[in-house]
Amino acid sequence: MRGPVLVTGGAGYIGSHVVRQLAEADYDVVVYDNLSTGRREAVLGGRLVVGDIADDRRLTALFAETGFAAVLHFAASIVVPESVARPLDYYANNTANALRLLHCCRLFGVKRFIFSSTAAVYGEPAGGIASETTPPAPINPYGRAKLMSEWMLADHAAASDFRYVALRYFNAAGADLEARIGQSFPGATHLIKVACEAVVGRRPGITIHGTDFDTPDGTGVRDYIHVEDLARAHLDALAYLEAGGEAQVLNCGYGRGYSVREVLERVQAVAGKSIRIAEGPRRPGDPARLVADSGRIREVLGWTPRFDDLDLIARTALAWERTLGPN
Repeated sequence: MRGPVLVTGGAGYIGSHVVRQLAEADYDVVVYDNLSTGRREAVLGGRLVVGDIADDRRLTALFAETGFAAVLHFAASIVVPESVARPLDYYANNTANALRLLHCCRLFGVKRFIFSSTAAVYGEPAGGIASETTPPAPINPYGRAKLMSEWMLADHAAASDFRYVALRYFNAAGADLEARIGQSFPGATHLIKVACEAVVGRRPGITIHGTDFDTPDGTGVRDYIHVEDLARAHLDALAYLEAGGEAQVLNCGYGRGYSVREVLERVQAVAGKSIRIAEGPRRPGDPARLVADSGRIREVLGWTPRFDDLDLIARTALAWERTLGPN
């Protein structure tokens, strides 16, 4: 068995998929999650420890008793409009808690770290396409809080033999192909999740937030990546660090964009059912178009997507949603 590895936020949406893949790859996994948005039953491998990163005593004791070989850090707040309304909460949870975790890594000699970052660090890049060389210019506190954590990682690596991979997620969507786990966060704002909730009757319909963007149909364009491919990128990143790889910042996306209207059309086609669609104003902090240049992750990690298919993403998301029922 390999490891042990610590996965913070491993009971959440993306973290739980990574935990399952790590366990399947014979890693000794410890999940640390306060269950504020995660679910105990989503942890399909390893050992769950319920706790908060802000609890310095509990976190330090866990590091002391386990001797981790690597840390994968997912625990974070992720709702962009909420970050605009409550910025200090986002800096506390997404930046200050990352600092606490890094202090533990330094204290206990953990040299490998994989960080759950975001395409929100780019803000509104020219042409709507971002590569890792695109200068970060976040337009919301969520993106700024994550970028601050990236800076801390880079500075710590420059001053020591600590190495990390920061994975900048574009729009994670879909679910485990066997519908064992999926996105369960109540009040989720992710488009495909919300559309599938409308299909199964958990919502009366869906609102398009902004129809006057400078895009072909006026709605926002995003790069949607299947959560299973995104999870695999973390295992590839861990293998890269275990082989002695240098610090990296890498985009996680497919390199193609779909508008809100295009996504809703595909979800309805896959479901064989129409949903009620309303139009509303833009949400604070939303860029018009954000698509990945994903060439570098393929080159550096040898990452090869297996599920680059919007219909498959929608089908797996819908299959998961149907396991949750209508309420």
